[in-house]
Amino acid sequence: MSERDVNLKALFLGPKSENKDVYTKHLNRLFEDHSEWRKNYHPEDQPIIKRDDFKAEDFAMTSEKVEDVLTQLSIKLRSKSLPWHSPRFLGHMNSETLMPAILGYFAAMLYNGNNVAYESSPGTSEMEEEVGADFAQLMGYKNGWGHICADGSIANLEAIWYARNIKSLPLAMQEVAPELVEGKTEWELLNMSTEEILDLADKAKDFDLIKEKSARGCGQKIAKLGKWFVPRTKHYSWLKAADIIGLGTENVEEVDVNELFRMDVELLESKIRANAEQGIPTLGVVGVVGSTEEGAVDDIHKIIALRDKLAKEGIYFYVHIDAAYGGYARSIFLDENYDFIPQDQLHAKYMEHGVFLNEETQWPSDDTYQAFKAISEAETVTIDPHKMGYIPYSAGGIVIKDTRMREVISYFATYVFEKGMDIPALLGAFMLEGSKAGATAASVWTAHRTVPLNITGYGKLIGAGIEGAWNLHKHFENKEFMVNGKKVILHTLVQPDFNMLDFSFNEEGNTDLKVMNKLNHDFYEEASYVNGGLYDNDFITSHTDFAVPEYGNSPFSYVERLGFSRAEWDKEQKVTVLRACVLSPFINDLATFDEYMEKVDAAIQRKLERIYNRK
Repeated sequence: MSERDVNLKALFLGPKSENKDVYTKHLNRLFEDHSEWRKNYHPEDQPIIKRDDFKAEDFAMTSEKVEDVLTQLSIKLRSKSLPWHSPRFLGHMNSETLMPAILGYFAAMLYNGNNVAYESSPGTSEMEEEVGADFAQLMGYKNGWGHICADGSIANLEAIWYARNIKSLPLAMQEVAPELVEGKTEWELLNMSTEEILDLADKAKDFDLIKEKSARGCGQKIAKLGKWFVPRTKHYSWLKAADIIGLGTENVEEVDVNELFRMDVELLESKIRANAEQGIPTLGVVGVVGSTEEGAVDDIHKIIALRDKLAKEGIYFYVHIDAAYGGYARSIFLDENYDFIPQDQLHAKYMEHGVFLNEETQWPSDDTYQAFKAISEAETVTIDPHKMGYIPYSAGGIVIKDTRMREVISYFATYVFEKGMDIPALLGAFMLEGSKAGATAASVWTAHRTVPLNITGYGKLIGAGIEGAWNLHKHFENKEFMVNGKKVILHTLVQPDFNMLDFSFNEEGNTDLKVMNKLNHDFYEEASYVNGGLYDNDFITSHTDFAVPEYGNSPFSYVERLGFSRAEWDKEQKVTVLRACVLSPFINDLATFDEYMEKVDAAIQRKLERIYNRK
């Protein structure tokens, strides 16, 4: 490892608050700086809270009340918060957060900037502009732009907002400036590429009028835009987005996934072609990088290749990457100069920089490598700092490939900003949200400045989780537990594309899928906070159901591998699995992993025994 590589253990408070002294030092210094900042603004002003105020009876009473309420707050938080800081926690997408990010949030929170308006937040607005540039560089966008939003759902909504407005512009041009699209049929107008549309917009004399005649001002045009394709592993926010944006949920069309839970791109092509034959265009396609249930990475490179192939036939669709979970993982492919590392050099680079600690960790697969590389060819990307950015909630993000795209969704409130101002002063004009915490921007900015978005920084952090998931997969696969004279076997779903591992328990010889599903649901209740008992819960995980209404028959290959018949699958139409989201930055180290797995195995044994003893 070079001196430029970060040390992950210096970046977190630690499972046992090992970095408490460092954290406290910085926390106190940041508060002292803020306190002096207050004093230094017009030092000639006299204090308003006088010494006599401190002596007042109601002042003392109020101060004591604050102390009492804060004590109650601490009790509630300590007794009813999940221990995501511990490697024993392998549940939801929550983990240790970066110490610099927490401190950055705390410091900026004291200044209470509102990033919708530059006059309220000059410092943190500039930070958000720089974070957006970080996002664009991470995705390989040469002329890109991005910003922070509340979460991935808002980012996804903005993405479909971009797609809707851009794809409807040619229809508006035909109405307002027909010379720009002279000779084109309606089908050709609805299948123009994003770049071609933006180039024409640059030539328009009155782009504001074109915008008003597009889908944003004319709802009838939305009905002509066609279908929005998502994989069955989609996030639920897409249905809400289609509802809100006026596209309608009936125009969100799901595509089956394969046995690796990636979108079936061949099926996608057949659906697009079938629609085209009926005169129905495709508005856009969503590829998922890090699905919420399986951590699967869709074959983005195949989606891009399909777009390019169909474009030659006069069919063009917008591509959005929902990388809310997996977006930060692109940093693991970028070298010190932020260049995408050639595939044949990856493993050597990983070992050189300590991204992986074990030579046997052979990640990624060819498809996963190509998928991450192809992200740079999509129009927009959703990325959540509060997931793999290890940033406190709530911090989502969206990135656009071409800064010109901002104009199609812009609105200008004169009391907040004047049209023609420069970014970041104009930041709020190009986003869905209004008021938002400048502290979030400061938190992400501080993290990015401490932990580079390449192989020396976030690459190591992401690698720790991926290698931890690989360690867990190897440890769990076909592991056996003897419970009351019966053998219970642990089965993993697939080799992880990312850092999510799904698994199921089944009693040896059991061929009743309903029985297995109940066993795993019972285990979830033992290994979650559903029944309370936080401090005596020694292993925490989450669960999900892969059911026919959402997944079709794609889970059957897993069910069949566990020994169940097609008749059983057709009867139950779902399989219950447990889900481990491996975000801990510490269990890539095999010594630490073995220490905790000994405890986890014992915890699993106890939980299974409780389940069987209740039968």
